[in-house]
Amino acid sequence: MPVDSLMSSKQPEQEVKRPPLQIVWRNVVLMATLHISAIYGIYILPQAKLYTLVWTLVLYWLSCIGITAGAHRLWSHRSYKAKLPLRILLALLNSLAFQNDVIEWTRDHRVHHKYSETDADPHNAKRGFFFAHIGWLMVRKHPDVKKKGQQLDLSDVLADPVLRFQRKFYFPSVVLLCFTIPTLVPVIIWKENAMTAYIICALLRYCCVLNATWFVNSAAHLWGMRPYDVNINPAENSMVATVAMGEGFHNYHHTFPQDYSTAEFKWFLNMSTLFIDFFAILGLAYDRKVMPKYLVEKRRERTGDKSELTRQ
Repeated sequence: MPVDSLMSSKQPEQEVKRPPLQIVWRNVVLMATLHISAIYGIYILPQAKLYTLVWTLVLYWLSCIGITAGAHRLWSHRSYKAKLPLRILLALLNSLAFQNDVIEWTRDHRVHHKYSETDADPHNAKRGFFFAHIGWLMVRKHPDVKKKGQQLDLSDVLADPVLRFQRKFYFPSVVLLCFTIPTLVPVIIWKENAMTAYIICALLRYCCVLNATWFVNSAAHLWGMRPYDVNINPAENSMVATVAMGEGFHNYHHTFPQDYSTAEFKWFLNMSTLFIDFFAILGLAYDRKVMPKYLVEKRRERTGDKSELTRQ
C-alpha cells in the first residue's frame, strides 16, 4: 500500500486519539492585538505620505522574499545554492519577516512536507481553514509534530554559520529589522508621523506578510486546481501565488518540491523566482534545480486532474 494511502487510512484513528487543544492565551492576545492594530493601520492609510506607502510595499516584498527565496526554497528544500553575500541578505530579510529563525522554520516546514495532512503536520489543513491559517499558532503543538520534528535531519542548516549567527541574535535582529528601521526611515527621511509610520510600516505590513504566508498553509491546501496530483490536498491557487510572491502553485510544489521555482511556469505570478534568477545572473545563486518538462508531463498524465488542466 502506498505511503500516502497508509497515512490517509490512519487519519480517523489519529483524530480519535487527538489530545484536547491547549490554548496558548499569550499568543491569542498577541495575534488579536496585531490584527486590531493592522485594521487601524488600514483606517489611517489616507493620512500617510506617498513615500510611506511605497516604503511599506517595498518592505512587504522584501519580507516575503526572506521567507520564500530564503527560509523556504534555499534552506528548507535546498532547491538552489547561494553564496555567502546572498545567504546573509536572505537571513536579514528573514528577520525582517519575523516568522521564527530559519532553523526553526526549516524544521517545521520539512515535517509539514514529510507528514502533510496528518497530525504530525504543524498546520494540518484537514483540521479546517482556521486551524491551518492561524489556529495552529494559538495552541500547543500536537505531540506528533514534536516527535516527528525531533527525528528530522537538520545537520545542513545547523552547519550554516549564517543561520547559527541569526539564531543567536534573532530577537535583537527582529526588533531592529522588523520594527525599528521600518519606523525610523519614514520619520527621519521624509518626516512622517512616528505613530503612523509604526502602525503602517511595521505592524500593518508585518500582519499582511504573516497572512500571505498563512494562506499558503490554508487556502492553497484547500481550494484550487490539482493538475499534477489529484491525490493530495495542495492546489494551484493564483490568488495565493499573487500575495505570496509565487508560493501558491502548491499542487506543483508538493508534487515536485525540489524545483527552485515551486511552479511550472517560472516567472508567472512568481516574483521569488525572478529574485533568484536575478542573483543567478550576478553569480550569487547557482545550481538551481528544475524538473525536466517530460517528467512533469508524465506525472501530469499519470496522476493529474486533466479536466482542470489549463496550459499557459
